[in-house]
Amino acid sequence: MSLVDTIAAIATAIVPQQGSVGIVRLSGSQAEAIAKTIFHAPGNQAWESHRILYGHVRNPSNYATVDESLLLLMKAPRSYTREDVVEFHCHGGIMAVQQVLNLCLEQGARLAQPGEFSLRAFLNGRIDLTQAESIQDLVGAKSPQAAQTAIASLQGKLAQSLKLLRTKCVEILAEIEARVDFEDDLPPLDRDWVISEIQQVATSAQHILATADRGELLRSGLKVAIVGRPNVGKSSLLNAWSRSDRAIVTDLPGTTRDVVDSQLVVGGIPIQVLDTAGIRATEDVVEKIGVARSQQAAQTADLVLLVIDAQTGWLDRDRDIYNLIQDRPVILVVNKIDLLSDRNGMLTAEFQQIQFQQIVKTAAAHQQGIEELEAAILNCVNQTNLNAANLEIAINQRQKACLLRAVQALEKVQEAIADRLPLDFWTIDLRTAIHAIGEITGEEVTESLLDQIFSRFCIGK
Repeated sequence: MSLVDTIAAIATAIVPQQGSVGIVRLSGSQAEAIAKTIFHAPGNQAWESHRILYGHVRNPSNYATVDESLLLLMKAPRSYTREDVVEFHCHGGIMAVQQVLNLCLEQGARLAQPGEFSLRAFLNGRIDLTQAESIQDLVGAKSPQAAQTAIASLQGKLAQSLKLLRTKCVEILAEIEARVDFEDDLPPLDRDWVISEIQQVATSAQHILATADRGELLRSGLKVAIVGRPNVGKSSLLNAWSRSDRAIVTDLPGTTRDVVDSQLVVGGIPIQVLDTAGIRATEDVVEKIGVARSQQAAQTADLVLLVIDAQTGWLDRDRDIYNLIQDRPVILVVNKIDLLSDRNGMLTAEFQQIQFQQIVKTAAAHQQGIEELEAAILNCVNQTNLNAANLEIAINQRQKACLLRAVQALEKVQEAIADRLPLDFWTIDLRTAIHAIGEITGEEVTESLLDQIFSRFCIGK
């Protein structure tokens, strides 16, 4: 990968016969020259930085018009990559943007690799590594809370906190190494000061580290499986919850033959809800496959909603299903509660002997109990210390691994001090902590690490 090349790529999602605008992006020293070769701007429009031009993209070999478009020129260093950047804003769809991209490549540009625009922004000092990763998080955000957390990192809030920790570690290291090199010329090292400073850094790092699991919840969301016997109202519950007819609802048991999913957001947390086929013994080949998939979905879910029919109460078959999922957090949903004359009497049944996370009463056909169900789910999330509300910054799993190494290294420094080992031993682990934090922000980085991070980006980003 060379920064000398001028790269090009389609920067917007392209869907056949859909989309009003498609963008082709160029970055590099030849971006403007290539654009002038294929773009005709009528009149006296000036090719000035950060000014939009109107015109036509033409094939320079025969002057055939490829598309009517707008052109935006952003001269270095006032661009995303800190290189000359040109964007062609074309008509949407496939053909127009693909033909414009092909013309750029024919004029000397190279097709960008995944994430190469963001990589150049990082290598040219436009953004740090945490900001680069937050771009990917923002693109893939599944909820407003996830988007806000990504934007906070994009604005540098995570990097600022980490750089303060790294700077503090460097200052401590400088004080220690000064005593190693100039012991006779300096006053003795204040051991209590070193202990206090390292403890402060370690505590701050632990606070950031604690955001990892909650951040992962925001990014990946919660997988919730709805399970139960046939005809207890699982599909009705999904439809009432998602406020759509995602699942077929009939009075016939075994209607749902496969796993049906719906994407929801509850309390800022993305939730993938899986409506599964009723679990029962059956000779129907297709239904058997659906039952097997239901069991698999329940086993891989973060949370299971076990639905029972309030009219029939808790049956042996319900207990059999519970035995299949008891290693998962389970909320018992007592559905069709509207069909009971005594809505509280049935709650004395034997199922109360089982320690469910929560018990919720619903009448899915009438959209009753949905708010209580959502509150129960959020309560389960809170019990597992995964509350993602008001989360300003959140590190990802790569950043978590690096920061964990830093915390462990700081603990070793404290052990070395407690064991009264020579100062040289203190510096070894302190350097490890500095390097680990630097890997998060990009101050300490390898080519393989950059390949690993940016290869997950889309080509035009």
